[in-house]
Amino acid sequence: MRRTRILLCTVVPVVLGATACFLGPTDAVGGPAGASVTTTQHPRAEAKSRAEQERAADDKLIASLPPGLAAPAKKTLAQQLVSSAENSTLDWRDTFGRIEDLGDGQGYTAGVIGFCTGTNDLLTLVERYTADHPDNGLARYLPALRAVDGTDSHEGLDPGFTAAWKAEAEQPAFRKAQLAERDRAYFEPAVRLAKLDGLGTLGQFVYFDAMVFHGPGIDADGFYVLRERALHKADSPARGGSETTYLDAFLDVRREAMREKNPGTDTSRVDTAQRRFLDDGNLDLTTPLRWQMYGETYRVP
Repeated sequence: MRRTRILLCTVVPVVLGATACFLGPTDAVGGPAGASVTTTQHPRAEAKSRAEQERAADDKLIASLPPGLAAPAKKTLAQQLVSSAENSTLDWRDTFGRIEDLGDGQGYTAGVIGFCTGTNDLLTLVERYTADHPDNGLARYLPALRAVDGTDSHEGLDPGFTAAWKAEAEQPAFRKAQLAERDRAYFEPAVRLAKLDGLGTLGQFVYFDAMVFHGPGIDADGFYVLRERALHKADSPARGGSETTYLDAFLDVRREAMREKNPGTDTSRVDTAQRRFLDDGNLDLTTPLRWQMYGETYRVP
């Protein structure tokens, strides 16, 4: 997965909490000299209240919508689709212990959603897991994981980290932690924003897969930047646009970003999977499904 960076409120206002949007370094006690407590806190309180009201309205809207990709069967289908791209298998429950360096500059890629030692999400997973299970077999690698974060280095991880990961993946608690982090960092934000953009089940998956691959950040090819580019090309359904036209634009933008970053990259997950479903008019991601990934054909009855 791509590194998670701080999200800008102007880019993704519906995703961030009010505190993240309105509090910055100058909000600490002992801020700029001469600032009036009365005049600075009152507008912020109002802004916080407005943001909370808007989020409450969003929550109410989402609660009124069909579950879409969040329905258990569809969520399993989404994981199968992602697993066909990340691990070349539909048996995603067999991927908790997988770990290897793919030579893509992200360090070790591991687990059910492809957490990476070089992109912060694997570190975050192990930190959160260790907070709940301090005696786990990965905790001793936390200093090394922090040191290699943002790089493809294995320093301090070899030779024992891969074996430790595989061993820990036998523990139900660690499998549960992987799924929880997948949901917290990728699935839930993607599905929420897709619903607010007026997208159905296919569109929700398109957002989820893009967030998994590009990361939930504001890098040049991060998910939220790609979404903004797509919105410049076509209106989302929430803005009165056509769902098919908008998703077509989003997939165009995503494919272009993948090729810009690495001209030789395989774009199967867009071209012969998601684009195929869109061209078939399968906006509800209704099974049976058939798609190709890296030249291999997959089917879900």
